[in-house]
Amino acid sequence: MSLRTGTDRDLLKELSQMDGRPYGAYRSLAGTWDYGDFTVAIDRVQSDPYAPPSVLRAWTTPSGMGLPDEALASSQARLAAADYLARIFYDAAHARVGRDVQIPRPRQEVLQRSYALVLPDRVEVRFQVRLPARGRTILGRTAARLFDVDVPNIIMDCFDFVTDDEATNTKRRGLLTHIAAYEDYCALRGALDENGWVAFVADGAVLARRSGVSQLPLADAVPFISPAALRASVDLPHAGAVTGLAIPPGITLIAGGGYHGKSTLLSAVARGVYAHIPGDGRELVATTPNAMKIRAADGRSITDVDISPFIGGLPGGADTTAFSTANASGSTSQAAAISEAVELGSPLLLIDEDTSATNLLIRDARMRSLVTHEPITPLVDRARGLAEAGTSLIMVVGGSGAFLDAADRVLMMDNYHCLDVTSRARSVVANLPRPRTDAPTSWEAAPRVPAAKARVDRPRTKASGTSVLTIDRSTIDISDVAAVVDPGQAEAIAWCVRGVLEEMAGKQSMPDLMAKLGRRLASEGLDAVCKFGGRSYPAFLARPRLIDVGAAINRYRGLSLREPREVSES
Repeated sequence: MSLRTGTDRDLLKELSQMDGRPYGAYRSLAGTWDYGDFTVAIDRVQSDPYAPPSVLRAWTTPSGMGLPDEALASSQARLAAADYLARIFYDAAHARVGRDVQIPRPRQEVLQRSYALVLPDRVEVRFQVRLPARGRTILGRTAARLFDVDVPNIIMDCFDFVTDDEATNTKRRGLLTHIAAYEDYCALRGALDENGWVAFVADGAVLARRSGVSQLPLADAVPFISPAALRASVDLPHAGAVTGLAIPPGITLIAGGGYHGKSTLLSAVARGVYAHIPGDGRELVATTPNAMKIRAADGRSITDVDISPFIGGLPGGADTTAFSTANASGSTSQAAAISEAVELGSPLLLIDEDTSATNLLIRDARMRSLVTHEPITPLVDRARGLAEAGTSLIMVVGGSGAFLDAADRVLMMDNYHCLDVTSRARSVVANLPRPRTDAPTSWEAAPRVPAAKARVDRPRTKASGTSVLTIDRSTIDISDVAAVVDPGQAEAIAWCVRGVLEEMAGKQSMPDLMAKLGRRLASEGLDAVCKFGGRSYPAFLARPRLIDVGAAINRYRGLSLREPREVSES
């Protein structure tokens, strides 16, 4: 089918003439339509009123929309500007027409998104429109009004930085603030590398959220203040000199009573792998980018993972150097998650006692005396060796002091105030000694090489929220992969899982496959993801971390591995 071209007047005339015709006549609208200040492309027309909405794009030039020079100054500035435009478009569409014009609602994180692009010579947004009908009959005049008033006004709300009025000036100031916050975050991430820190939490940061299901900041929350012994200062391009808690590598414990802010601090550190929007409270919380939050995940699939550092000598003699199960227990799933994170190169593990399998974390002297044939070696026996091998640990503890012996530093949250109690912890260890049970082990596991997945005739790839991926007839539960924070990331991960297993797997290890995927995304952008499986139009995607793509592959029940000896040196 040839694509149409014309002006906005041509489009409106065409829509008016369609009034009363069968819904399929809308398909003739596919093409590009020049509105003067911008161009609209109708890439895909929905097949009927109950199908997914039609897919559109609108684009213009940065100079034509009056985009400030600061928004084009660097790749960081362009990414932040695109994220801001996606938010402007969402707000305008939501306010004007509700669900008739759609774009995903950006959350608190600043992310690279496929549906908002700022390039040196082009600015583009992608969105969906529900083409109106009564039953399966076209409401052409209603559609004409939609494309004459609502769609262009929403686009201009997003694109217009030229008009000299208070609304536009407010929007311009918001854009510059958004860019500055992102550039400061990126500089703070650079400071982590320069100083050898694994995380930084700025003084004055607001860490508490409104509820367990909201990422919005809690009103009247206690601002974070770092303990003097661990306070450091960094100079940022916009915020200037900033002080805060700088966490070095090693083992850091976060202790304290219940409801005093331990998990709140850990959650903020976990979310610190991403930048946050101005006003979030966590704008200057930064964490090494491949940190992984590890928890128990009963029932997950495990495929040939070396869990022998934690589990061995199973009844029946099962090989735990290449352990597989379709229904892991809490302790087994958490052991596998640690081993998988180490394999994928994570330099920092984040663990909360509340979401862990207790028998994987600790075993006290009484249980060691009572149960003499225990196949589990708890993390308390492995943590020191893990840190010495290059994988740091930040862990929330509240019910056991077993990890105090191994800790490099101990923080205490007391009524949301952070204290350095390392000296007190060492006095406790001296006064209440326990037998050290640290066990040496090797973390050098044999490389796992995923086998290629056979293609299917009618591939199905989708995500439900941030928790469940669907690959053909299989589902992947990624609810325990905590850094997947945006539905667009989950959607991208689903497509990446398919692409890696169908197009790349067979000869390379998991880390090498992730590096190969990263190179492809760097050269082709997020649109490359949609090419996996032959999709012909762009989806609403957000850039995921490669380590989270690897985590999803590890949870795929259809995963199979090749024996290393079967893989050629090529």
